[in-house]
Formats: sequence, structure tokens, C-alpha cells
Amino acid sequence: MTGLDAHVWPQGATLDADGGIVLAGLPAAELAAEHGTPVYVLDEQHFRDRARLFVRSFGEAFGDVGTTVDVYYAGKAFLSVAVARWAHEEGLRVDTASGGELAVALRAGVPGSAVGLHGNNKSDAEIARAVDARVGRIVVDSVAEIARVAQIAQAAGRGPEDRVPVMVRVTTGIHAGGHEFVSTAHEDQKFGISLAGGAALAALQEVLRHEELELVGAHAHIGSQIQDAQAFEVNARAMLGLRESLRAASGHLLPELDLGGGYGIAYVPGEIPIDVPSLARDLASTVAAVCAEIGTSMPRISIEPGRSVVGSTTVTLYRVGVVKPVTLDDGSVRTYVSVDGGMSDNIRPALYDARYTARLANRQGSTDTVRARVVGKHCESGDIVIPDIALPADVAPGDLLAVPATGAYGRSMASNYNLLLRPPVVAVHDGTSRVVVRRETEDDLFALDVG
Repeated sequence: MTGLDAHVWPQGATLDADGGIVLAGLPAAELAAEHGTPVYVLDEQHFRDRARLFVRSFGEAFGDVGTTVDVYYAGKAFLSVAVARWAHEEGLRVDTASGGELAVALRAGVPGSAVGLHGNNKSDAEIARAVDARVGRIVVDSVAEIARVAQIAQAAGRGPEDRVPVMVRVTTGIHAGGHEFVSTAHEDQKFGISLAGGAALAALQEVLRHEELELVGAHAHIGSQIQDAQAFEVNARAMLGLRESLRAASGHLLPELDLGGGYGIAYVPGEIPIDVPSLARDLASTVAAVCAEIGTSMPRISIEPGRSVVGSTTVTLYRVGVVKPVTLDDGSVRTYVSVDGGMSDNIRPALYDARYTARLANRQGSTDTVRARVVGKHCESGDIVIPDIALPADVAPGDLLAVPATGAYGRSMASNYNLLLRPPVVAVHDGTSRVVVRRETEDDLFALDVG
């Protein structure tokens, strides 16, 4: 095994003289010894640099065509107090999808005005908290929700002089993404209000009827792990068409359009992440061209990268346990390499058939390889981290295995299946490490289990 693919591994990842992985100046073996395994190791500088890249690229591209951009970090990918604080410090706003995510953003010191609240089934308590925090926008997801938000706003004393800002989530019918369940703008799914039949237009008009609400824009998110910029351009055209339809019907010109996120990253060698500056230029050009065709002013734009900010910043370190050669029906041998985590710390392979790569983290290993399957320790045959990979033939119990690109949806979708304790998140920066989310303990389990 040779070098590290720069698209897949954190920017601070290198190899030492023995072929061991070093993360932001810290050997993986030392990190594992200090913090235990499994452990998510997050490169703080890489996160900050990705955030800056989005702010700079989209700001410059849309500035060139005469408008401004707000970049919201999609907290569902991974959110903690530290990460929310980093995002805010680097000029990002924070998009939340639940009361818990909203609480974390506020705890981090992110102003309510720099936070958005999403959700297809928000509780009254979540809406009330968002109203009380004076979030920058509540993204309503159904017609029925419009009246609920208005009622809660009225109860909070909000009125024509102090309206609650809302957006309407729209499904544009554009299907994009790596898996059916992460493609979120086709018709047969739970999110948003369809463009078809004028439903989205009617919802926008309904918001305008409530004096407690300020209609600040429309929102569309077409999927996740998208590599083709053309899908985003088609979505932008659809949203600009809706904006013009509302202006023609009611005289109200939406000040902002949110074009969502879903920008793809690289998970395995050979994959290329979407080019952020190029994407920004293409989207800006499309928006400017359509506005010129329609003869209307440019809207303010917002976007919501999550995975594309945090995904490649993080490596999961596992300790190898059982190494078991298994003879298959055709006479070939597959070596099962069991690690001390699995589907409880990364459910994506089981849920989406997501692909990952891995390599030994504590040493180079043999140049001879074996056909391996990396599996977890759960009582499930589907607990497979990587179904097929070449690993050094001398991989052995006690070795460290590193799986990169686990920053998005690893910790945020983690569970206590089989009552495993969820791993910590350790931030590394310039030769130092610190725990930003601690490892769970058995005391945490019993704190919830009241007997």
C-alpha cells in the first residue's frame, strides 16, 4: 500500500517512516492509545478550510453577477458545540433539523439570526423555541404547518411589525443522488410541497395571508452525494420560475432562494469530489442568465453544504480483533477482519450500500495482500464496514485500521445497538488533540435505564 489519496483523506494526514498514519502531526497509534478505539478523529483545520472555501467561492461567484450568498452548514451531517462554533467563526450559518440540533447551535453561541430550522414534522415545542430564539428562518414543509407557525408566532406576541421569517420547502421533481433514499426532490417522498399542479405556488400565497409571517424565500434540496453540477442548475431554473410565478400572481418578489446542498465527496480512491469553485461559477451563471431571460432582479442565494464540509475531515480508527480466513464455495479464500465497532458507529454501508476504503494505521504492513472483508462486532450478518478490499496479508489482531471520510453521518447516525458505547470525537490541530464529544460510558446507559 502506497500513499494517501488526497481527495479521500484529511488534508493533515501523512505517513511516517514506518508507513503509519499521522493525523495533523499526531501518529494514529498515539491517538488510539490515548483515546481508545473506536474513535472519530476530526481534522479541525481541514474543517475550517472547507468552510472558508464555500464562503469564498460562492461569495465571489455570485458577487460577480450582482448578488450575495449565505452559506448554511447542514448540521445533520455532524453537529457538536465545537463544530457549530467553528462554522460560525468561519462565516457559515447553521442549518438545524430538530430541537436538539437547534439547542446545540445556540449553546455554541451562534446567534439565532444565523440559524435556520428545518423538519418535515416539527413539534409545537420546536417551532416555539425557534420563534423565541428569533431564528433567521423557519422552513415550513407543509401547508398545515403554515397555520401552526402563524398561531405560535401570534401567541409569542409577534405581529406585522415583528414578523417571523419563513421559507417554503419545495419539491421540484428533480431526482439526484447516490441512493433512492437520499434523493429528496422527486414527488414520492415526505419532504416539501410539490411544484406540480401549483401546490408550491399556493403555499407561498398562503404564507402571505398571515400577518405574523414574513415570506423570505423558497427552498429546494434535491438529494445527497451529487457529483453532477447540471442537476443543481436545473433545480435553480425551476426555483426561479416559481419565483416569477409568485410575482405574477401576487406582486410579491421572493427576496431569497435556497438551492440546498448535497455536494458529493470522494469516499474511495479514484473518486473525485465535486469542484466547489466551478460549481459556484456554474450556478451563478445559471441564476444570472435565467433572471436576464425573465427580466427580473437577482435574488439573494443560500446554500447548505454539510457532508462536503465535514465528510473528508474525519478518520475512524478501529482496533483489529479476530482475523478469520473463510473458504468460499468456489474454493477461494476471503479473510474476515473484525474490528471493535461497526454498524453502531457507521450505519451507512448497511443503510445505503455506501462504499469506504481502509488501510493499516499503525504500520505499513506486508506488500502481499489478501482479499478481505472488514466487519464489525455486532450480532448482525449485515454488519459489514467494507465488503471487499485488499489488505496486507499480515494484518493481525491488535493492528489499527483507519477508515477515512467518516465525518458525515458517522457519529450523527451512531447508535447503541448491542449496547455498544458510542465513540468519542477527537479534534486534532497542529500536533495537539482534544475531545470535543466524549466517549459514552456504562453510567450513561444506566442514566437512561431507570430499571
